[in-house]
Amino acid sequence: MAHPFAGILLPEGFRSRGTGPLYLRLRQLLKEAILSGKLNHGDALIPERDLASYAGVSRVTVRKTVESLVDEGLLVRRRGAGTFVECTPLNVGDPLCRSAQLVDASPRQRANSRVQWLERGLFQPTSDEIITLGLSAHSRVARLTCLHFSNDEPLALERSSVSADVIPDPLRVNSSIHDWLRGINAGPVRAIQRLTVRSIKKPDACWLGLVPPAAGLSVERVSYLSSGRAIEFTRSVFRGDGDGFVSEFEFSES
Repeated sequence: MAHPFAGILLPEGFRSRGTGPLYLRLRQLLKEAILSGKLNHGDALIPERDLASYAGVSRVTVRKTVESLVDEGLLVRRRGAGTFVECTPLNVGDPLCRSAQLVDASPRQRANSRVQWLERGLFQPTSDEIITLGLSAHSRVARLTCLHFSNDEPLALERSSVSADVIPDPLRVNSSIHDWLRGINAGPVRAIQRLTVRSIKKPDACWLGLVPPAAGLSVERVSYLSSGRAIEFTRSVFRGDGDGFVSEFEFSES
């Protein structure tokens, strides 16, 4: 019987994830497997030599990948026992979260709220954007950054990235990224979202009106079309003393 990792690390699927460094592509693949529930909290990682064999990469690449996921808190090393998935509740490890299809995870737009755009333009994609959105190194990415205000107080800083072939003119986007994508028939049907508590430093703290370092909530979301294509990559930072945010979910019957 084939090991479960053989299905997760199919070389043809792994190598088709953009054109960035191999260890970053492998990291994103394993990260999605953890956050989506294909790999569960407490699952043991197979030996590095087997990971390298399944993925078709060197053990040096695997070691670099594992180290980055340990640093991110998704894997943990236990002396004498091995490496294990460390998926806490904030990592969306609950089965209820894994069965949910995210509709909108942006800060709720209320009568006393507003948005201030900080950046809307086309850029060369970063390594993370290339790998997450499956882009080529020569493609362009629409990057949209905005501040969400509530009662004239900054609540959250949101950075969204979408392939330029989906949003060729970012200056035309004047609503939430999901509303805009639905308006052009590119609305996502599911998403993987990770929440972590972290220290907010410059320049994000300054935009949020905080004295760094300050406690906050970091939200990283990747949204997908029904075809499986990653359509949106958003990273948000919420101030720890704000009035919160609302996510709306639709739940599958499975």
